[in-house]
Amino acid sequence: MTVARTPPHPATLVALSGVSALSMNVFLPSLPGMARDFEVDYAVMQLSVSAYIGASAVLQLLGGPISDRMGRRPVVLAALAVFILATIGTLLARDAGTFLIFRLVQAVVAVCMLVPRAVVRDMYDGAQAASMIGYVTMGMAVVPMIAPIIGGLLDEAYGWRANFAMMGLLGLAVGIAAWRDLGETVRDGGLPLRQQVQNYPVLARSVRFWGYCLAATLSSGCFFAYLGGAPFVGEHVFGLTPAEVGYFFAAPSVGYLTGNFLSGRFTARFGLNRMILTGCCICFASLAFSLAVLLSGIVDPFIFFGAIAGMGLGNGLVMPNANAGMMSVRPELAGTASGLGGALAIAGGALLSALAGALLQPGSGAIPLLVIMNLSAAGALAAILWVLRREAQLARTAQMESC
Repeated sequence: MTVARTPPHPATLVALSGVSALSMNVFLPSLPGMARDFEVDYAVMQLSVSAYIGASAVLQLLGGPISDRMGRRPVVLAALAVFILATIGTLLARDAGTFLIFRLVQAVVAVCMLVPRAVVRDMYDGAQAASMIGYVTMGMAVVPMIAPIIGGLLDEAYGWRANFAMMGLLGLAVGIAAWRDLGETVRDGGLPLRQQVQNYPVLARSVRFWGYCLAATLSSGCFFAYLGGAPFVGEHVFGLTPAEVGYFFAAPSVGYLTGNFLSGRFTARFGLNRMILTGCCICFASLAFSLAVLLSGIVDPFIFFGAIAGMGLGNGLVMPNANAGMMSVRPELAGTASGLGGALAIAGGALLSALAGALLQPGSGAIPLLVIMNLSAAGALAAILWVLRREAQLARTAQMESC
């Protein structure tokens, strides 16, 4: 029997992406206080961020294939139920070890980041899918920008547990919305796992899939490297206060939000590849300009963070279109492709973030960070050019066969 495909309201998909993004960083201002409360070193509590990111990558790898088999709706509802229970566990935890265990279980909400993209791909094709993904991921741009501000205010007023209480309440609200609105969009009951495994070599051999995947991973890698190095650069290079660094941190989110809007507005008109190419060019040009200015001896935070806003704009054009491109290779494996792409982006980003943190030392300036970001942006540009070259070759071959 064919399962009815009932498209959810875009607001539901935005909420699912948003609650996943919020759980990652809303409590960051509370980390020092949490370390004091649990009487552990700050490095121990920092595991609630780094270990969570690692668990999210693994869960995206698993969640994609499961959603292709079991359906989008049950995976989302189960993930939110586990997330709510794990959040209660973090609230009741009386030692750091117990807290970190429940915090890792909270990472199951990462599937709410990949499933909305797969849902859109179930309902739409090609450029239209990328356009919708652009609108859906706008929530992922806004939430990281405002969540730490809200988290800091809650911590000051009620303590760090207020942040996790808010996570639980939002998880419950989004779960109710998904229960009421998220109909199943997978065709014919889903694709059996055995058949998925048989189809994996087709996905793995696809130049288009890996080209789109590398474009997304390396483009987002610029942002993750920035996260790892920007606090150091802000304090040691530009002499900014923590509050000033926080204000400047909004730069990539503003750019990304704008890029997402432009993707939603223009992808259907100009196509996936042109939007990705434009985004990669903007990202690379912005970062190359910032590096050139710094090498010339001009040290200006507005130029540096202005270039970061340009990078965010480029990423906002690249990410929804690259994700749609990955899922278009094998539409029946949309969840798998979304999960694999998301996992690689997070893993690659974590690596670049760690590399930026390791290379930035007192006296090094911002040059190591900008070099890493420029190389990552250049790699993303090379990846989409690889896709365009491959598609041009296939077009010429098809034309010759038709003659």
